[in-house]
Amino acid sequence: MYEYSAGQVALVRGASQEVEHTASRHSGPRRWLRSVEWLIAAGLHPRANATTLVIARDLGARMDYSTGHVRYCLDETVARTGVSKASVKRHVAYLRELGSLAWVQHGTKANVRRALGLGGYAATATVYAAVIPAAYDHAMGHRIIGTGYGARIVMDYRQMPDARPATTVTGPVDNASSGPVDNSSERSCEPPSLTSANEKSQVQMVGGFNYTPHAGRRTASLPNQTRSSNEDPARRTPLQVAREIRETRRVRALVNWTQKESLRRLAYVLRPYFDRGLDSTQIADELTGMCLGWRPKQPATYIRTALIRQAAQNTELAAAENRLANQTWRATPQEAADLASLEALFSRTPRTDDDRRTARAHAKYDLQIVIDHLEDHGDDDAIDLYGTALASRAARLAASASFQSGVVA
Repeated sequence: MYEYSAGQVALVRGASQEVEHTASRHSGPRRWLRSVEWLIAAGLHPRANATTLVIARDLGARMDYSTGHVRYCLDETVARTGVSKASVKRHVAYLRELGSLAWVQHGTKANVRRALGLGGYAATATVYAAVIPAAYDHAMGHRIIGTGYGARIVMDYRQMPDARPATTVTGPVDNASSGPVDNSSERSCEPPSLTSANEKSQVQMVGGFNYTPHAGRRTASLPNQTRSSNEDPARRTPLQVAREIRETRRVRALVNWTQKESLRRLAYVLRPYFDRGLDSTQIADELTGMCLGWRPKQPATYIRTALIRQAAQNTELAAAENRLANQTWRATPQEAADLASLEALFSRTPRTDDDRRTARAHAKYDLQIVIDHLEDHGDDDAIDLYGTALASRAARLAASASFQSGVVA
C-alpha cells in the first residue's frame, strides 16, 4: 500500500493485470498518457521514474486510437528508446502494477504466420491495452459509470451550476488542502441522467477539471451541426446513425490522419459519402487521395471544406456540359458544301462499268456535259465517271478564254 493525497493505493498483481479482471477502465492513448504522467509524479509506485515515462510515451505513440491496444514489440522498443531490454521489461511491469496496462494477449512462440496461411515463422505478439486506474479518477473527481475495463466517464449536468471553474493541472493533484473529493455525498450518489453520458472521446469531467486539449476551439469549428427536422430533409434514424458510427470507426482505423477526430464529429461530416452509398473502404480511399503528404490539424473541418469545394466544382462542370449540349451547331459555307458533297457521294447507288461506258459515249461528242458535272460534283467524281482524258479536256475547255467568251472551238 502506498499513500497519496486522497488515500492509499495497492499495486496491481496477478490476474488483476488481465483485461478480463482489471479494475481500471479503458482509455485512448492521449488521456492514458496524461494519467501515467500523474501517477508517476504522484509517486504511487516506488520504482517508477522518468524511464518509465519514456517507455509509456513510446507505447502511446503506437496505440490504436479506438481500442487503445498496442503490441509490445520488445526489440523495436529497445532500438527506439535506447533502454536496455531488461529495463524495458521492468518498467512495463511497473506500468502493469500501477494499473495503467492490462494484458489483452500474452506473447507465445506459436507461429502466427502459419495460422494466417503464410510461410515462414513469426511468434505471437504480446498485446497490451491502455487503462486508467481508479486512483487517478478519484483524485481528479471523475464520475464513473460501470466497473472494470468497460467503465466510462460521464458528466452530471445537474451539478453544472455548482461546478468550479475549469482548471489546468500540470503536476500531481494534492487534495489535502481542500479535502479529498467527496464521492460519497448525497449529490454524488444520485444516479446520473442517461442523457448526460457523452462519448468517450468527448468526455468532460465533474469537479471543474477539464483535461480535454483545446476544447473551446474545436467545438466551434463546424457550425450548424444541430438541425431541426425542417432544415434537414435527410434526417437520420437511430439505426442509420449507429451504422454510420460503425462505418466511421473503420474509416478512422484505415486513415491515420483522421484518428485525432471524434467518431460522432467525423461521422457527421462523412454523411455525403454515406448518402452516395459508399462503405468504409470506399470512403477511406476517397480520404486517402484527399490528403497526401500532410496531416490537417482539424480533420473534420478539412473534410467538410473539401466536400463543399468538390460539390461546387461538380455544379460548374454540369452547367458547362448543359451549355455545350444546348448550343446550336452552325456550319460555315465551305463546311456546308463539303457536307453536301459527302452526302451526295454516299447517298447515291453504286456506279457500274455500264454507267461509265454510257456516260463517256455521250460526253465524247458533247464536252459541256462533262463541264457541268465538274461544276456540280467536282474533279474526283468527274474522273471516275468520264475518265481522265475527257475530264482533263473539259477542264481546259472551261478555263480557256474562248469558252469564257461563248465561242466553242
